[in-house]
Amino acid sequence: MPKIKTNRGAAKRFKRRASGGFKCGSSHRRHILTKKSTKRKRHLRHPAQLHASDVRSAARMLPYS
Repeated sequence: MPKIKTNRGAAKRFKRRASGGFKCGSSHRRHILTKKSTKRKRHLRHPAQLHASDVRSAARMLPYS
């Protein structure tokens, strides 16, 4: 049986967690940062958990993670 290709874009964005979910970086941290509060930017530094409805599609894109 042939190997399944990993989606390289997804591999750079998501990492598998021990619980079976995925962690991902937070959005809204690239530009227009002056109007965002320091607290909001600080909280966006930490990785977020992928929503439960998106886990199935992420798992399909990352078969060996």
